[in-house]
Amino acid sequence: MKTIISLLQNVPLFQQLTEDDLEGLAPLFTEKKLKKGSILFFEGDDGGEFFLIKSGVVKIYRLDESKEIILALFRDGDFFGEMSLIGSGHTRSATVETLEPCTFYILNHAVFGQYMEKSPKLLLKLLETTMGRLRQANEQIYDLTFLGVRSRIMKTIIRLSEQHGVPTADGLLINVKLTHQQIANMVGTVRESVTKVLQELLDDGLIQTDKKLITLRNVDAIKEEIR
Repeated sequence: MKTIISLLQNVPLFQQLTEDDLEGLAPLFTEKKLKKGSILFFEGDDGGEFFLIKSGVVKIYRLDESKEIILALFRDGDFFGEMSLIGSGHTRSATVETLEPCTFYILNHAVFGQYMEKSPKLLLKLLETTMGRLRQANEQIYDLTFLGVRSRIMKTIIRLSEQHGVPTADGLLINVKLTHQQIANMVGTVRESVTKVLQELLDDGLIQTDKKLITLRNVDAIKEEIR
């Protein structure tokens, strides 16, 4: 119970709730564990659940003519599926696959609807959270439309460092293991282009890599190159 309450306190949707409110909400969640490489749900599936990640990493992606486009990576403490809490009858807009063994806390739409009637302020917060995700999606669309491949790759690793960055003695570590192909799937390019740009950043001393982990050694310098 304490674990899920501490996670809920860091979810924007629930941050305005009191501890008593959270203690009332926590029992409504169920727990689910999945192995690495498991599909949580497919694009087009019926959607009626909100997911909070207790542990592990997932990728959110769509398929375009069999080509994988990664929309986001989420890890411990992150959440997704908030649109399913707004109304019934929605279908999933993307597929979710585990990149590590994962444990989820799951909240059903029908159960949450009954709780929300007691706390109308949650609806406003839910809309704010959804709009925030929509702005992020619009920014990604802009990047794909107007930025070159090199800038898209650099902006992606900046965004990943903001979402998953851990300060270290060497710089800001992106604490998610990523293959060059996965990064390519995020920016809409081919693996060879990612390899080339990362090698250039490595040669310039702006990043360092170790076992699929990237550390940004000079975030400001990378940002200045994005255009």
